[in-house]
Amino acid sequence: MRRLALPLLLAAAVVTAHAQPPAGARVAVNGMQMYYEVSGAGDPLVVLHGAYMNAPAMGAIVPLLAKTHKVYVVELQGHGRTTDVDRPITYPNLADDVAAFMDKVGLARADVFGYSMGAAAGLQLAIRHPAKVNRLVAASVAYDAKGWQPAFAAFVPQMTADMLPPMLEQEYRKLAANPNGFRALAQKLIALEKEPMAWEAQVRALKTPVLVIAGDADVATLEHSVAMFRLLGGGEMGDMGKPLAPSRLAILPATSHTAVITQAPLLHALIEPFLRNETPKSMFGGE
Repeated sequence: MRRLALPLLLAAAVVTAHAQPPAGARVAVNGMQMYYEVSGAGDPLVVLHGAYMNAPAMGAIVPLLAKTHKVYVVELQGHGRTTDVDRPITYPNLADDVAAFMDKVGLARADVFGYSMGAAAGLQLAIRHPAKVNRLVAASVAYDAKGWQPAFAAFVPQMTADMLPPMLEQEYRKLAANPNGFRALAQKLIALEKEPMAWEAQVRALKTPVLVIAGDADVATLEHSVAMFRLLGGGEMGDMGKPLAPSRLAILPATSHTAVITQAPLLHALIEPFLRNETPKSMFGGE
């Protein structure tokens, strides 16, 4: 597969500067110096980026969310200004890091918004530390490796660091705690793609409301996103006298994996009502 096909990875090296840089700080977490940025005021919202990304790469959605929330954008293991540590990058490890981070900064509970790798880490956070997550927004996520698009699933066994677009390393070097650490990070992220993923039972048992967001040309199949929504209790007919499920599903039209995070106004229009638990009213006046 050609190098240019790599944006199908669970990553998007989109770098968007904030109009006013948010306040940044570091805290010791599980052997790392974890960097994070805080902006806005209101109920806390933890934002988790995708693979090969950093805080600025989450783009314009962060300042939109910061209008009504106190937003904590965390840079995960080996990404951005967060140092690496001698262990694999796995979704459970990332989730435990976020839980420890929340303890360090005094967040007993928070809403969580994750994209791609960050969405899978958020899902594991809700599974492993349910008391810490009020509501979870999971954009471009899968709960089982069988849910990947066939083209991506076929590509994963062939992945090597040499296939990555040079721009990923160039962007990494701009902020990295270790400017020479990109190849080691890439090898860990490639290994992450090959890790087993089969979380159906854990997702079915979740009590946390989840907003599943996917592009109609995302890295996970549409059928997989619908299956996840059904595991969370959604997909039944409304207008039948029963309340709607607390979880929700949104499919973005004409949207590839890396285009999901670039549509800040649309994402905000979906995320904000979910976090406020606002439900559209039917013509009969109910949900």
